[in-house]
Amino acid sequence: MFLKINNLISNMLVSECNLLVLHFLHEQNLMENQYFICRIAVAPLRAEPSDKAEIVSQLLFGEHVEIIKKEDRWWLIQNGYDGYQGWLDFRQLAPISSEQFEEMDNVSLLAPLSFNNLLTAADGSFYHLCPASNLPYFKDGFCFAGEEKFKVDFLPHNNSDLDFASNIESTAKFFQNIPYLWGGRNLFGLDCSGFVQTVFKMLGIKLNRDASQQVEQGSLVGFLAESKLGDVAFFDNDEGKITHVGIMLSPNEIIHSSGKVKIDPIDDQGIFNKELGKYSHKLRVIKRFA
Repeated sequence: MFLKINNLISNMLVSECNLLVLHFLHEQNLMENQYFICRIAVAPLRAEPSDKAEIVSQLLFGEHVEIIKKEDRWWLIQNGYDGYQGWLDFRQLAPISSEQFEEMDNVSLLAPLSFNNLLTAADGSFYHLCPASNLPYFKDGFCFAGEEKFKVDFLPHNNSDLDFASNIESTAKFFQNIPYLWGGRNLFGLDCSGFVQTVFKMLGIKLNRDASQQVEQGSLVGFLAESKLGDVAFFDNDEGKITHVGIMLSPNEIIHSSGKVKIDPIDDQGIFNKELGKYSHKLRVIKRFA
């Protein structure tokens, strides 16, 4: 009897040790992996490795990242879509291979312009996706974040074959009245450059993250009077730094995120804020991307 109990205890200890070894190997593999994908609807990117740090941007579901540096649970990542860097809690990521990381550069199936983009996880829980979220490896109604499989309960948006001119206005206006949020890229808050980047991503045009980076892209439009629907206007401060950006609806009207996503009049001086009764942003330059 004593021998049987002793053998039982020994087997239990061996099993527990095996589980610990497997867990250690999994954690070790996770820590050594260089490429990951965002596995939650919205993940904040922070200026420093702390929950209290400033949010400088956000990752959306399905966006791929490369790890730059690791400090415990905080990882400094670079977004594979726009090259933007920030600190992220690694638990919001799932590992992918280097081959998958490269394939993710060509994702064209996105969450559409809707407030009801629902994913169902394997455990039956739900994820509510923002427009422009990636749907990696979408097939037969499912997409994947690493090895995690999700049921897609909506019709994906394909940004690979759209007419820019006929879609830019309705796409931009979908986001009207969404509040301004520093670092925001989602339906509950957009900063000025996040708004412009998201609109253009929906139409298959890749823009950088910040206004000061976006202004380096595109072709120059000589004068405001020559601007057309879909051109992008940039604004600077007294030091000449680009600090704001918006999308032209016409040579005298712009949609931008300032307080909220809204439409304001614009002239050669800049944006006139009707609520404040004065000019709020000084026009610097206009660029064309399509």
